[in-house]
Amino acid sequence: MEYKDYYKILGVSKNSSEEEIKKAYKKLALQYHPDKNPGNKEAEEKFKEINEAYEVLGDPEKRKKYDELGANWDKYKNFDYSNYQQRQGGYQYSTFDLGDIFGQGGSSPFSDFFRMFFGSDFNFDNIYTQGSNRQSSRTTHNRTKNRPTEYTTDLNISLEEAYHGTKKLLNINNKQIRVPIKPGIKEGQILRIKRESHNIPNVNGDLLINVHISKHPKFERRGDDLYTEIEMDLFSALLGGDIIVHTLDKPVKVKLKECTQPDEILRVKGKGMPNYENPNKHGDLFIKIKVNFPKKLNNEQKKLIKKLKESIK
Repeated sequence: MEYKDYYKILGVSKNSSEEEIKKAYKKLALQYHPDKNPGNKEAEEKFKEINEAYEVLGDPEKRKKYDELGANWDKYKNFDYSNYQQRQGGYQYSTFDLGDIFGQGGSSPFSDFFRMFFGSDFNFDNIYTQGSNRQSSRTTHNRTKNRPTEYTTDLNISLEEAYHGTKKLLNINNKQIRVPIKPGIKEGQILRIKRESHNIPNVNGDLLINVHISKHPKFERRGDDLYTEIEMDLFSALLGGDIIVHTLDKPVKVKLKECTQPDEILRVKGKGMPNYENPNKHGDLFIKIKVNFPKKLNNEQKKLIKKLKESIK
C-alpha cells in the first residue's frame, strides 16, 4: 500500500494555514471538477484524490492524526482503526456531496490508505457520530442526498469591467441571476453566492463563480499594475514635451523628458488597477516608449542630420 502525501496532492506545505489549504483545494477542485472534464477518467481520479486530501487536511483533528502517523504509516497498517474509532465514539465527518457526482452505491472514493487511518468501512452513507447521544456502535445515516453541494461555473469579463466594476447576468438552470463585480477583481478569483441568496432550481448549495478576464489588446495586468506601450517618432522622443496617454479610465497628460531613449519606461502613479479590497487605492501604469525611426531619408535630410551630428560632438 502506497503512502499518500496529502500536502503534495494539494500543493501546499506542512506549515500551511487552514485558509491556504482551503484556497488550494478550491482551485484544484474547480480545475478537475467532472463538469469541466466530462468523460475524463484521469481528471475524475484526480478530483477524488483532491477531495480525499482535503477531507483530512481540512479537518484539524484528522490533520493532527495524519501528521502524527503519516510519516510512519507502514508501522500501523495492521492496526484495526475501525475498532479504535468505535471505542472512541468515532469521528464526525463533514464534506460536500461526492455521491451526487460519482453516483450512489458505487465503490468508495477513498483510497485504501485513507480507510486504513480513518476506518475501513467509511463511506458517504455510513457516518460516525459523536456528542451528547454518543453510542458505542456505529449509526447509519442517509445524509448524503440532503447535504448542500456547491455549484461551480465560469464568468468571463473584460479588463475594463474588472477596472470599473460591473453587474453580469448568469443563466443557470433557466434562472437568471445578476452577479455584482467589484472593481479590481483578479483573474481566477472565485465569487461565492450563498445558497439562500440565489434560489437556483436544483442547486441546494452555494454558487461558486470562477471569474476570467479577457486579454486586452493594449494593457497587460500584473497584480494591480498595468503595462502598455506608446509609439512615437524620433523627433518627439528627442525634443520631449507633453504627451497624451490613454488609460482604462480617462486620458492623462504625461511629461516626456528630452532625449527619451527607445524602450525607456515611464511610471504614472495611481493609474493602474483599483485594489479589490480598497477600490480607492490604485496600482501604477508603466509605459514603454517605442521610437519609430524614419525608413528613408532624402539628400537634404541627410545633410541636416550630419550637421546635427557634428554639432552634438
